[in-house]
Amino acid sequence: MKSADSLCKWTRRLLILSAVVFVGFLIGWFGRTCMNFSPMKRTDIQNKLLNEMQAENIRSYLRNWTRFPHLAGTVKNLQLAQEIQTQWKNWGLDSVELAEYDVLLSYPNKSNPNYISITNENGYSIFNTSLFEPLPPGYENMEDVEPPFNAYSPAGMPLGDLVYVNYGRYEDFAWLEREMGLNCTGKIVIARYGKIFRGNKVKNAMKAGAEGVIFYSDPADYTAPGVLPYPNGWNLPESGVQRGNVLNTNGAGDPLTPGFPANEYAFRLDEAIGLPEIPVHPIGYQDAEQLLRHLGGIPSPSEWKGQLNVSYNIGPGFKDNYSSHKVQMHVHTRNEVRRIYNVIGKIRGAVEPDRYVILGGHRDAWVLGSIDPTSGAAAMHEIVRSFTKLMREGWRPRRTIIFASWDAEEYGLLGSTEWVEDNAKLLQERAVAYINADSAIEGNYTLRVDCSPLLNQLIYNLTKKMLSPDDGFEGKTLYQSWYEKDPWIGYKETPRIRKLGSGSDFEAFFHRIGITSGRVRYTKNRKTDKYSNYPMYHSIYETFELVERFYDPSFKKLLTVAQIRGGLVHELADSTIISFDCRDYADALIEYANIIYEQAVQHKLQLKQYQVVFDSLFSAAHNFSIVATEFHERLKTIDTSDPLVVRMINDQLLLLERSFIHPLGLPGRPFYRHIIYAPSIHNKYSGISFPGIYDALFDIANTPDQRKAWQEVKKQIAIASFTVQVSAEKLKQI
Repeated sequence: MKSADSLCKWTRRLLILSAVVFVGFLIGWFGRTCMNFSPMKRTDIQNKLLNEMQAENIRSYLRNWTRFPHLAGTVKNLQLAQEIQTQWKNWGLDSVELAEYDVLLSYPNKSNPNYISITNENGYSIFNTSLFEPLPPGYENMEDVEPPFNAYSPAGMPLGDLVYVNYGRYEDFAWLEREMGLNCTGKIVIARYGKIFRGNKVKNAMKAGAEGVIFYSDPADYTAPGVLPYPNGWNLPESGVQRGNVLNTNGAGDPLTPGFPANEYAFRLDEAIGLPEIPVHPIGYQDAEQLLRHLGGIPSPSEWKGQLNVSYNIGPGFKDNYSSHKVQMHVHTRNEVRRIYNVIGKIRGAVEPDRYVILGGHRDAWVLGSIDPTSGAAAMHEIVRSFTKLMREGWRPRRTIIFASWDAEEYGLLGSTEWVEDNAKLLQERAVAYINADSAIEGNYTLRVDCSPLLNQLIYNLTKKMLSPDDGFEGKTLYQSWYEKDPWIGYKETPRIRKLGSGSDFEAFFHRIGITSGRVRYTKNRKTDKYSNYPMYHSIYETFELVERFYDPSFKKLLTVAQIRGGLVHELADSTIISFDCRDYADALIEYANIIYEQAVQHKLQLKQYQVVFDSLFSAAHNFSIVATEFHERLKTIDTSDPLVVRMINDQLLLLERSFIHPLGLPGRPFYRHIIYAPSIHNKYSGISFPGIYDALFDIANTPDQRKAWQEVKKQIAIASFTVQVSAEKLKQI
């Protein structure tokens, strides 16, 4: 009995001692944490961070990284990764590692380059397109430049009549067949770049029965009026060629290991998914003019005509003395598995080290890539340097910050997707947000933002504190110049923010696992500048001089983009309550419900016949709005000194985007699982809202089985309504 009492006494003492130690640990931990934020306030730290960034440093990084090509899977790109890794280590990040993956890449044959020929009836070539782009001035001794190609094209030498198909969109092929009775089976089609993702064009051509696809950049889409060609201006020269991948995986990542990381123990498919089945090759508009000049058939509609000195006949085949001639493709591109390298650096959080804010952008380029991606990579490098400067002064963020230099983005977002697949379980539980750091400048007119609505207010508040770098807006805020140049007409009295589509490394984070994401860059004037993207896109002429002479001579706009991206990361990593605003999501859901309903009521009779109603969707969106408002009212009263309360609130905010993820994904494309946002199935670059409903309604009038088609619409309305309703539950008081 005495020994039992003694045991109980020692047990009580041990419990008391453990409690004292634990309390002491908490006091020491949070006391140490508070010291990290003292004596400077968070706003002071952010100002210090932004003021630390220097335009001249960004200029220097951009100059150094555009002296040589750095295509994914090459030695030069690995050397650049190692240089970045070394610099980040020397600056003082807590850890910097290379994340390696073995993925399927694609390359042309340098000793047997691709080209297109016009062949006479005897099989002799009477015209061949250029094998290479002429090197830009000042780069005459540059080595390791791959000739123009479309990645993942199969090798082949198809011979056939040529057909001009405008942009190669779904509606272009539909018009040819419906209005012209023109069947593209067995033909080689030529399409101008622009409007939609090039891989969608190839998919459309394959469905139409084409044997091959030729791409070119028409001056109507890739030159600005009154601007000289490079090197005397920033327009695409006649020999310029846009490279790019033509995958159609309805997702992203390594085509051999869909859904799983391409590591040493990965299972690889015998046949890669999403690869085109017909040869594809890009050419310059000087060569395209020679092909189009001899086309027969009737002239195309006025909206199909570009700015070449040709009639833009449709074909098929040539006319007059060329009537017996054919077009032949000579494509020798090959696919092979090579290793790629992501650079992953971390600053460990002081209070919530298991919560991650990620800033990532790719560094691989088709050639020099001064705009895409190196303008963004250089800006991110300066952001990392500025954060490490704060670290050396004793600061640490509340949450962990991860910096990522992605590889093989140009091949289909491979580096970022493989890393997400490798870390999906952790990211689903711990990631707060992903900020994309691709190209920082694609024009010099105004700011462009694409993001989840949760980030709208954070971006607005940040730009209100920053001075505009725009000419004529001296002394005004960035918010003011942005609003004056690109107002959100018809929706809100704010600058316009766009939906996230695809085409960059946020895809796997946002569309697949539901991590709140955003991207910021400088862009052109969308009202007056009708050229597609920027003229030099993916050509050899994306040089350092292109940026320095024509886009941003002072580098003030690149600095501004770096400051916004860095400011977003700091605010998300350092604020006590995560800086998301759910009310903007509520407004967006109501707006999207109205938009999709307006699309549906174009089929008013069918809605009534098949009893299709949108009441549940409007009700769910309205309920979400009420709950979101109540949530933010509650935020005003919470005790932010209570770590458990803060953790619970932050988890509600962190997991809200995740609640819009449907585990089965969208019909026919399970990679995309976000019920509110997805890239268009007909244009990967474009973002659409309520994509399940949108896809079900697309071309529904031409669907043979109307009852089945409208049943699918009803099903997608139900899925969207349920998802929005469940998401509202996430924000209710626990």
